[in-house]
Formats: sequence, structure tokens, C-alpha cells
Amino acid sequence: MNTSTTTTDARIEGVQGFIVPMHCTDLPATMQFFIARLGFRLDAIFPADGPRTAILSRDGFNLKLGLDVRDGEGITTLNVLCDDPAQLPGEIRELVAPNGVVVRLLHANPPMILPPTRQQLVLSHAGDDAHWSVGRAGMRYRDLLPERHGGAFIASHIRILEGGPVPDYVHCHKIRFQTIFCRKGWVRLVYEGQGEPFILEAGDCVLQPPEIRHRVLESSAGAEVIELGSPAEHITMADHDMTLPSPLYDPEHDFNGQRFVRHVAKHAAWKPWKSQGFVVADTGIGAATNGLAGVRVVRAEGAGQEVSRMHDTEFCFFLVLAGSLDVAQGEQRWRLATDDSIAIPGKLPYTFTRCSPDLELLEVTLPADFSLA
Repeated sequence: MNTSTTTTDARIEGVQGFIVPMHCTDLPATMQFFIARLGFRLDAIFPADGPRTAILSRDGFNLKLGLDVRDGEGITTLNVLCDDPAQLPGEIRELVAPNGVVVRLLHANPPMILPPTRQQLVLSHAGDDAHWSVGRAGMRYRDLLPERHGGAFIASHIRILEGGPVPDYVHCHKIRFQTIFCRKGWVRLVYEGQGEPFILEAGDCVLQPPEIRHRVLESSAGAEVIELGSPAEHITMADHDMTLPSPLYDPEHDFNGQRFVRHVAKHAAWKPWKSQGFVVADTGIGAATNGLAGVRVVRAEGAGQEVSRMHDTEFCFFLVLAGSLDVAQGEQRWRLATDDSIAIPGKLPYTFTRCSPDLELLEVTLPADFSLA
């Protein structure tokens, strides 16, 4: 057999499937195990007068059981995706086949794992020394919550340096909460059940309900978005069957307990904020998540506003969209300017002071509604 390596990137043509070898010493017993216990079918067996090899298959997976497969050449563990990994008696999650292969039962659709929230005060400055990493599709990421509140939340400032088509695909996220706020430029998006693609412009935002299929199509050069979600680490699943745009859904369509929201900044309605001297535009995300999370834009009414606050929240995050302010907590004081952010733990008293007249803040909280002390 020629096993020499090659440097060509040419695609292998004519592929009809894949087959995994597995060593065995008792072919009939091993065949019976995989057929009776795991639902495989027998596709081929040879030679007829003294079988040494059997080809089994299930759900596109081909298995070669062979007396001639050298011990150590084939696989020794087989992970089986199933609806209920706990279906075996007791706490057993593994079986051992007659050939010694360990068969491990795993969840085919693993549940979302939400770590306990560990709140802390987190300040992020967007100056020249801010760290940007290269992420998916060449996009630049600035991590606004490095400790991730114990893994419960993630907040990212994302830049798309080059405009044009984005190499994305139809996908969804297994999440509890996720919102995208367009900071600069524009992004063209398409969502399951929401009709034709649309442009998300600076100041606009969307709520991406759990497992809604969507795709990023293109963007302007230098586009920036703020993305916040929970939990910090979550599964992104490609959907190879759905084509977007898809037929329109009812506006009240339920995606795992939430509704899709597209907030357009130029249509915002402004009302008094919870604290005097400020006004707020609510994006409607609180109602769409049944109170789980709120996303709002806050503006100062004139210069020099000062307000002391304390709230009982699981998560409270502010990002400066325009202007500047001081945030004081105890003996500490920080000056925040455009694109700086701060996460403030619940039950921690703080003060907004020296607010510029053009101050504008993005506010994200869990829950959507809360009382101030």
C-alpha cells in the first residue's frame, strides 16, 4: 500500500462513503452484539466458506469487523448518540462488545449547560492598547467580560474589517439569551420565519431567540457589533437542510419561549428612565423574552447629571455609545468614554456622575425589570 503523503489540496472525487475498521476474534458474537444491541444491519460477509470479515451499517455509518484487522489498528471506543443515555439499568452509560470495544452512550441533543453566575465588577477600556483577537471568518473580537461571570455570560465587541459577502452558513445557537447590537456601519442578515434579508444599521439590534436559524450575508467595511449572550460557551449547530429566507411566521411565533425582535433605532420611543435626568428607549426584548432580559438605550438629559443606584440583578452591563461619564463605587472612580464598558454586580451601590450632555449608553440586564434601592 502506498501511504506517501501529498501536498495537494485537490478534493477527493467519487467518494461513496466511509468505513471504520474494528478488530475482533469472535466474528459471530461481535456481529450479533452490534446487530441486536445497536441496530446495525449486515451488508456483506466473506468468504462464504469461512467468514473472516463482515460489513455492517446504520444511519450512513459503515463498520468493518474483521479477524484480519490487526489488534490496535481499528477503533477501541464507539460513541453512540441516543435520545436517552441513561436508559440502561443503574448508572451504566457504557457497554463492552465481545471484541472489547467500549460502546459509550451520549446524548444526541445535549442540553444547554448554564454555569452559576459569579458576578464581579468588570471595566473594559477601548483605547489604543485594547486587545483584539482574530476570530471566526477573520473578524476581530474584543472580550468585554474576560472572566465571563463564571461562564454564565459573554460580551464581545466585534469588528468586520473588510466589507462584502460574509462566509457564513445557516446555523443556530443553543443559548439562553443572545442579542446583537449594531455599533457602526451595517450588517445584512436573514432569519428563519422573518421574510427577506434586512439591513441592521448602527443603533439597531436584534434578539436571537434560542435555536432560531439565521445567517450573516454581508457587511459594510469596518462594521462593528456588540454581542451579548448566555451562557458564555454554547453550541452552534449548522442546518444543512433549511434554506433562508423561509416562509413568514406569525409575529408571535415561539422559539423556545422567546420571540424574534428587530429594533430599529430611528423608530425608537423615548421615556423617562428609572433614574431621574435620563431618558430610555426600550427595544422590546424584555417582553419578547417574558422578562428574562432587557436591552435599552439610555440618554442623559443635559450635562452634569448625577445619580446613585443599586439594583438586584443577575447581570447588569453598560457600554458607552456616545459621550462620557464617571462611574464611582466606594472610593474608586473611573472615567468611561465611547466604547468603554462596565459590568456592575447586583446589590453593589454605584454612582453615575460628570455625565456629558451627549451621553448615550447601551444597557443590558437580566432580568428585564428590577427595582432600584
